[in-house]
Amino acid sequence: MASIIVGMADLKVAKNPDVLTTLGLGSCVGVTLYDKVRKIGGMAHIMLPASGDNVGHNRAKFADTALADLLELMLKTGASRAGLAAKIAGGAHMFQGSNNNILKIGERNIAASIEILKNYGIPLHANETGGKHGRTIELDTGTGKLKIKTVGYGEKLV
Repeated sequence: MASIIVGMADLKVAKNPDVLTTLGLGSCVGVTLYDKVRKIGGMAHIMLPASGDNVGHNRAKFADTALADLLELMLKTGASRAGLAAKIAGGAHMFQGSNNNILKIGERNIAASIEILKNYGIPLHANETGGKHGRTIELDTGTGKLKIKTVGYGEKLV
């Protein structure tokens, strides 16, 4: 079993028995896709909701382009689109005391990720988002379970 790190503005796909991990999700959102029959998992660490005019830059940074690329990579690795399910975590409100919508990156990342998954017809099986605390997540490609570690709040398995 290998532990594969998914960095900030990064995405990766792995097969059983590997574990995909991303650290330090603050306002960023971690989106996982999983095919339980083929035991293939994918993870994206999304920083911003939409690519806009930045398409030439790192596509994994934005929800719209990252999820398109993650889905494509999952299918190329052998996953079945019909068998995919998603889980998301992160999207905390990290800039306290501000009502400025531009700083509500977490909320915008969550909304964009959920909308894109809905448009792709991928069911959302777990949503551990929001709040004011960062998270680290680990996707076990053998079971599809997502471990969510939150400083001061312990661990949760979804």
